[in-house]
Amino acid sequence: MSRTQSILSLAVCFIICFSAAFFGALFQPGDWYIQLTKPGWTPPSSVFGPVWTLLYTLMAISAWLVWRKRGFPRASLTLSIFLLQLALNALWSWIFFGLHRIGLAFAEIVVLWFTILATTILFWRRAFIAGLLFLPYTLWVLFAAMLNFYLWRMNP
Repeated sequence: MSRTQSILSLAVCFIICFSAAFFGALFQPGDWYIQLTKPGWTPPSSVFGPVWTLLYTLMAISAWLVWRKRGFPRASLTLSIFLLQLALNALWSWIFFGLHRIGLAFAEIVVLWFTILATTILFWRRAFIAGLLFLPYTLWVLFAAMLNFYLWRMNP
């Protein structure tokens, strides 16, 4: 892969990841979320933007590392599962913040977490650093799933 192709493929990975981020950002927490009863360990709202920016950046770099090392034909299943988890990631924001369906969002985030775990394992096997870079996302979504569960139980 030439330097130009490598840079272009990295740009594509960033565009894909941040497209999911922009879709999710269409559904803001707003007054509905502010009024929910939350556990004491809920992070302040100001934490979410920087954390998600970092996580989408790491996702893009991870996907690019796999793409660069294996190429799409040899990593098509891995990159397809990556795209699936990215779509599920964006869908969660719509379900939770858009539809206000906390229970359904919890069910969806469980499925999302398992696709993230599968992606992490597959990335790890194809490009070790890509798997390492995916670990913070895996852990953050596990935390988000726990928070989602508690919000669901505390706000029937």
